[in-house]
Amino acid sequence: MSSINSDDLHRIFEKFDRNGDGLVSLDELKCLLEKIGVHPSSLDELESLVGKKSLDIIDFMFFYETIMEKNMETGKEEDINNLDSDLVEAFRVYDLDGDGFISCDELQSVLARLELWDEHCGKDCKSMINFYDANSDGVLDFEEFKNMMQITNP
Repeated sequence: MSSINSDDLHRIFEKFDRNGDGLVSLDELKCLLEKIGVHPSSLDELESLVGKKSLDIIDFMFFYETIMEKNMETGKEEDINNLDSDLVEAFRVYDLDGDGFISCDELQSVLARLELWDEHCGKDCKSMINFYDANSDGVLDFEEFKNMMQITNP
């Protein structure tokens, strides 16, 4: 998966922090996960994964980096299979009509559902798709999506 720069992480943290208290609670994290189709069985399960009842921005960034390091470990076939499986699930979240492609409208719709959409994203969605669209058909297929997600941003 792609690394997200610190400005992006701050913006994501602010979206997670619905009540503006400077912390992302398990309830806030669970709400967002459910919006993208991930349903932890309980808050206790989520707490065991996160390690705390809430995360400040530093904890949030550390948690993200820890997950990224774990996902980027190489050398184990199981890790590679898990990463591919995660990418397939992520692709399905964005491929709303199930046609095997992610269009600009689908990307915009998912970002809106995650409350990461604003009026400036329309151009960004199209630019992002065009940048990673290797065959220039205006949409991302799974391989193009996979390439996009595995590129590490500086």
